[in-house]
Amino acid sequence: MSVQCEVTGKVVTGAPISFFERYLTLWVFLCILAGIVLGKFAPAVFQAVGRMEVAQVNLPVGVLIWVMIIPMLMKIDFGALHEVRQQKASIGVTLFVNWAIKPFTMALMGWIFIRHVFAPWLPAAQLDSYIAGLILLGAAPCTAMVFVWSNLCRGNANFTLTQVALNDLVMVVAFAPIVALLLGVSSIPVPWETLLLSVVMYIVIPLAIAHAWRSRLMARGKQAFVAALAGIQPFSIVALLATLVLLFAFQGQTIIAQPAIIAMLAVPILLQTLLIAALGYLLNRRLHVRHDIAGPSTMIGASNFFELAVAVAIVLYGFDSGAALATVVGVLIEVPVMLWLVKMVISTKRWYEAGI
Repeated sequence: MSVQCEVTGKVVTGAPISFFERYLTLWVFLCILAGIVLGKFAPAVFQAVGRMEVAQVNLPVGVLIWVMIIPMLMKIDFGALHEVRQQKASIGVTLFVNWAIKPFTMALMGWIFIRHVFAPWLPAAQLDSYIAGLILLGAAPCTAMVFVWSNLCRGNANFTLTQVALNDLVMVVAFAPIVALLLGVSSIPVPWETLLLSVVMYIVIPLAIAHAWRSRLMARGKQAFVAALAGIQPFSIVALLATLVLLFAFQGQTIIAQPAIIAMLAVPILLQTLLIAALGYLLNRRLHVRHDIAGPSTMIGASNFFELAVAVAIVLYGFDSGAALATVVGVLIEVPVMLWLVKMVISTKRWYEAGI
């Protein structure tokens, strides 16, 4: 299969999605099982890990999150921002859907399904926490995996770079205020100091490290950058899976007692994903945006920066919180749903282009 290179924008031959990424849902299921079993038979070990904190930041998880996020952020080229003017309509759709629509509709979905529809079957003490987790997912549009989805739907690589770079700059200043606003509207206490610490720890610092590392590698040539990125990418997936094992070691008893919780949390996330994808795709078509631009524009809003959401949920509410569990459910369903959306974008190309 031919795809466009994230670095050069040229068409190259190669697999656009790795073995681990393609079967991420399977690995997450295995992590659920491993975490539940380990948490049941070695609870003291995980309780000790949970106590390893400095300034409310769990050190083992902090390290895992950085290993997880930094290789993904290295794909972002801020030099591509000069191309924003060339695709103003679709960039406008991306920013509008990601920041003016997505967080608020996710909060609404949480209120409808968690506070009302499924409330009788969910632990009452965790309702606020579940909604908080959904809000964190909604306020964290995709950063890294959008490159994969863009390649798969035959999207324009230069536009993908541009929208991701701009989106990450917006995230630095918009993530904390939007999360705080929606938590407040949902009558959930807002831990401002911890929230701002999370933004610095899991957005600002990793982004600075990734940009500096990328710049040094690119100074040695594009091939050096591509080779280095390929070498460290597996560590990102391993760190994600290790974090999930820790999470489910703490969540195991809750899941065993009420296994339907995961399915109930998946409903608002799934509906939100489909709604945002449809909205982004239709807006791009209405504005006569080219199909290879509309594809990645649609994907960045529909998918989530779930690594960030998981990290912030752990910092704000803890390993054993409903918020952490809700963000992990986002990981669980993202890959199969996004692969289906990719197929829909490709299969509807003729219909899309007939309208522009």
